Amino acid sequence: MELQIHSDEYYMKQALLEAELALVEKEIPVGAVIVCENRIIAKAHNQTERLQDITAHAEMLAITSAQNYLGSKYLNECTLFVSLEPCNMCGGALYWSQIGRLVFAASDEKRGYSQTSEKILHPKTKVESGLMASHAEILIEEFFKKMRE
Repeated sequence: MELQIHSDEYYMKQALLEAELALVEKEIPVGAVIVCENRIIAKAHNQTERLQDITAHAEMLAITSAQNYLGSKYLNECTLFVSLEPCNMCGGALYWSQIGRLVFAASDEKRGYSQTSEKILHPKTKVESGLMASHAEILIEEFFKKMRE
């Protein structure tokens, strides 16, 4: 199946490619891209180990990059595609950035924001989940399997 550019599947595939980069770098494989007006304006993957910074989640790095690109702290016209459900910290940052739409692949049943409260996100943020979840789940499982070995 060929992916159509400007489709949710295409953008999620880009987020998953970022997650694969994180896996190669021995980071938890989470990747994110932010899209505005059918254009990727930011992309990132987890870098908490590399930067020795617990806030260096893919979403946080992508938010900062997108805000710098737009010259604005608000991302209400943007969509974040991320391979794993954001944690509370990232959810809070998404709230303050007023992200217009969040699309995540796999749910995080241990640390995802929805385990605490769906109200962590801005009330106007539209949320969709499950897109290409199996691919994201395989990356996460592969990472933790290697960690146990």
